[in-house]
Amino acid sequence: MDVLKLLEELEEIVESGSSIPFAHKVLVDKDEVLEIIKEIRIHLPDEVKQAQWIKEERQRILIDAQQEADTIIQEANEHIAAMVEQDEITKIARKQAEDIISQAQTGAKDMRLGARDYADEILSEVENNLTELAKTINNNRNELKGMK
Repeated sequence: MDVLKLLEELEEIVESGSSIPFAHKVLVDKDEVLEIIKEIRIHLPDEVKQAQWIKEERQRILIDAQQEADTIIQEANEHIAAMVEQDEITKIARKQAEDIISQAQTGAKDMRLGARDYADEILSEVENNLTELAKTINNNRNELKGMK
C-alpha cells in the first residue's frame, strides 16, 4: 500500500468517526489510526528514495546528453578536417560542418532541457505529495493531541 492510499484510509477513518456535537471533533479508534501512521512511516522512506533516484537519474540523463553532444561535435570536427583536405569542396564541407554542429548543439540542448523539465516535474510531484503528507500527519497529530 502506498502512502497516498494510507492517507486516504486515515482520512476515511477521521471522516467516518463519531462526531462530538458543537466541538468540531471526531472520536476515532486510536489503535487503527496509530497503525496507519506506522505504515506511513514505513513507506515514507520509499518515497524519499524514489525522489533521490529521480534526482540521480536526471543528472545521469544530463551527463549522457552532454557526452552525446560532445561526440557529435567531435565527429563533426573530424569530418570538417577531412573535407578541408579536398580543395574543391572546402566551402561545402564548412557549411555542412556548421550545420552538423548547430544540429548537435540544438539536439543536445533540447535533450538537456527535456531531461531537466522531466526530472523537475517528477520532483515537484514528489515534493507536493510529501508536503501534503506532512500537513495531513501534522493535522492528525494536532487533532490527537487536542483530544486529551
